[in-house]
Amino acid sequence: MQIYLVGGAVRDKLLNYPVIEHDWVVVGASPQEMLSQGFKQVGKDFPVFLHPKTNDEYALARTERKAGKGYYGFEVYADKDITLEQDLIRRDLTINAMAMDKDDNIIDPYNGQIDLKAKILRHVSPAFSEDPLRVLRIARFAARYAHLGFTIAPETMTLMGQISASGELKELAAERIWKETSRALTERSPQTYFQVLKDCDALASWFSEVDELWGIPNPAKWHPEIDTGIHTMMVLEQAAKLSKEPVTRFAALCHDLGKALSPKETLPKHAGHEKRGIPLVTQLCRRLKTPTEFEQLAKVASEFHLHLHRIEELKPKTIVKVLEKTDAFRKPQRFEQFLQVCEADFRGRTGFEDRDYPQADLMRQAFELCKKVKPQDLLAKGFQGKQLGEAIHSERIRLVKKLNDSTINNESLHTKSS
Repeated sequence: MQIYLVGGAVRDKLLNYPVIEHDWVVVGASPQEMLSQGFKQVGKDFPVFLHPKTNDEYALARTERKAGKGYYGFEVYADKDITLEQDLIRRDLTINAMAMDKDDNIIDPYNGQIDLKAKILRHVSPAFSEDPLRVLRIARFAARYAHLGFTIAPETMTLMGQISASGELKELAAERIWKETSRALTERSPQTYFQVLKDCDALASWFSEVDELWGIPNPAKWHPEIDTGIHTMMVLEQAAKLSKEPVTRFAALCHDLGKALSPKETLPKHAGHEKRGIPLVTQLCRRLKTPTEFEQLAKVASEFHLHLHRIEELKPKTIVKVLEKTDAFRKPQRFEQFLQVCEADFRGRTGFEDRDYPQADLMRQAFELCKKVKPQDLLAKGFQGKQLGEAIHSERIRLVKKLNDSTINNESLHTKSS
């Protein structure tokens, strides 16, 4: 029995990148031998075992043969005669097809170290195209390492395009798509994930609402980048700088979906795109089976982002309405996420990347003032039921009007955006 550290742990050790998980391959062992040493077998499809102490995954060396459609359409062969090289060749990228023995020697039969040095994401073998999920995995790796200068090999992009054209991506389960996407949203450059999927014609398979944004023009005065798809990628890039939370980044991705439905005769204007985007957010989230909080924040961002951009034009009652409609008082954390999405939208335009966004601070001030209104104080004055709600609302407006009177003419706010 020989045990090797494999895959991402080896890759990231060589990159001096944080190693999150340790995966191991066992050559020359049977399931019975693993169980006899205290390992616990998991899953029915693959011979994978959990270490009795570390809980790391140990997989028997195996080969795979395509036998059906989708992620699970493989026949697996795992026996003592399978070599390490046979196991490594079934992996996706050369940089993921390296192993390390107990003495830290690198086993690299497919030149992963060369591609690692050249910063290239390259498939190991033609068998790459047998697993459609790899299109999303490669896009995710591109998002992880884009800041280091990694690019996808042209021949690998060609294969990814062929997989996209085959229609097999649509055979994948929504849970698998969302798992890769949610992980990609946590990477250093999440916009790269969606851009890669767009470049290999894979985006439309699961993200048609996002895919349709490319080619939709915006007014050049406020959007020098013009194209809404480009703008969306820029917004996602800015959101990644402002927040590490995937829910915030996803809302940034979805904030302008309604622009794809703007009447052609009105372009490049997009009046009413905020509310038009809400059903599209619902549609996308239901297809991907996203967690509820992702859908909720994305809807809030779609409907109200222009309100925040134009806060200097809003009446106090409208500002309070936005606070109440976005559920800021019950969900202050989500409201802060909403403000970050709006700031990312403002900065996600050519030439606006480093500009201040005082609108968010003004809304925070309004929120803090409104929080001073205590229902128990109004109850003590005799307000009850519907009247209590109206009194709370009126008192909030009164306090925001004070803020308006003192700050609304601040010239630094008068920078419109859309």
